[in-house]
Amino acid sequence: MEVNNQEIQKQFSAKAKHDFKLIRAAVEQGDEKAYAELMQIYKKPVYHVVLKMVRNPDDAEDLTIEAFAKAFRNLHKFNPEYAFSTWLFRIATNNCIDFIRKNKIKTMSIDSAIKIDNGDEITIDFRDQNLNPQESAIKNQKIEIMQHVVSRLPDKYQRLVTLRYFDELSYEEIATELKAPLGTVKAQLHRARELLFDMVKNKKHII
Repeated sequence: MEVNNQEIQKQFSAKAKHDFKLIRAAVEQGDEKAYAELMQIYKKPVYHVVLKMVRNPDDAEDLTIEAFAKAFRNLHKFNPEYAFSTWLFRIATNNCIDFIRKNKIKTMSIDSAIKIDNGDEITIDFRDQNLNPQESAIKNQKIEIMQHVVSRLPDKYQRLVTLRYFDELSYEEIATELKAPLGTVKAQLHRARELLFDMVKNKKHII
């Protein structure tokens, strides 16, 4: 990724320029603190945008993790002609669209647009139900990314996350499958998500 500092000075806010600095450190130096700071800055905004779309806090947490995993894996492809926030939120919303389409859940109006922190608006565009080859490849890549991350969880969490992410069971179905109290399943999955967020901040876990 090449960043023209003079052009950045002309076109972007101080916040955006700070993002570019963090991205450069992350991509060129593998700086784990830079990845962590990017997540710290954008975790809550991304979560709130996702929550507006899926309207389920647990699904929103899962989709937020996936969005950061994909963004950090592809950070070297980021085009500095655009604000990082716009690129990140586009990844998050596209991920949500796939989820909504697959699960056919009731969500926000497809004619509405989401305003993100830099003032840009992202329009929600639901396309045909059938995935084209490129979309199928992206879906498979997302699964591969999450498998890499999940494989590094402690054993006691791997089964829970596999049932939730890959088998796509509800919390109630997971509790039945594991013959465990629903409250225990929810608490352990919450802890597993915290661990996933921590690992996603460290790029070596998603290569």
